[in-house]
Amino acid sequence: MRHEEGFFKGVRDQKIYYQHWLPDGEAKAVLLIVHGLAEHSGRYGNVVHHFLPLNFAVYAIDHLGHGRSEGERLYLEHFTEYTDTIVAFREMVRKWQRDKPVFLVGHSMGGLIGALYLLDHQGELAGAVLSGPAVKVPDTIPAVAIFMGKIFSALLPKLRLISLDAAGVSRDPAVVRAYEADPLVYRGKMTARLGSEMLNAMRCVASQASRIILPLLILQGSADRLVDPAGARMLHDRVASADKRIILYEGFYHEVFNEPERSRVLQDVETWLGTHLS
Repeated sequence: MRHEEGFFKGVRDQKIYYQHWLPDGEAKAVLLIVHGLAEHSGRYGNVVHHFLPLNFAVYAIDHLGHGRSEGERLYLEHFTEYTDTIVAFREMVRKWQRDKPVFLVGHSMGGLIGALYLLDHQGELAGAVLSGPAVKVPDTIPAVAIFMGKIFSALLPKLRLISLDAAGVSRDPAVVRAYEADPLVYRGKMTARLGSEMLNAMRCVASQASRIILPLLILQGSADRLVDPAGARMLHDRVASADKRIILYEGFYHEVFNEPERSRVLQDVETWLGTHLS
């Protein structure tokens, strides 16, 4: 195994951190990991260690304002700053792994970023795996709160409003402890601008999902407390892909790759990828 890392210039000329893991032999395919809100690319060791021995190369970045990348924490001007960065990194991966099929693996907010990316760039991929995708505006948010969020986004865009509940990440206490102790995980509150931009992106994906036609696998924990599990079903039902599948893991929390039964999830992804590489 070879692990390499570095930086490239992203939107607004800020440094974006990337890393990749390469198998000892020639890679047969590429996994492009798109991580979730407040975390970073280094939290996908279970995915890396499962797929490297199967001769997959794994590439990932830390989003703007996340992990080792520059930018104010959990803040951006427009949600396309995330997707534009993925476009730039995908082009880098193309040069490094010419003619290799690339599968996007997006988790949580990374699932939202991934779904938005697919609307205009799905032709660059062989397929996508979306885990706990944050693609649905939660029913629990009152209309007045959404309206006030828009006001804050316009007038006080850097106002800090909401933080994530670490206990909802996984049913594995060791995963929660590691998450809370990880210095690269941002434990503060999300800005008003990012919250508003996420809601706009969710509406865009919901209204335009029928444009997505590539092979798609959606993974969702039924007991997810950080995103609405109904979003996974909504996305599955609305995409136009002839080749699509959703797997609902009963009782699982948000990070299905970090649940106690993670080996089952990883095997499901391995089987799906194998079908699309044969």
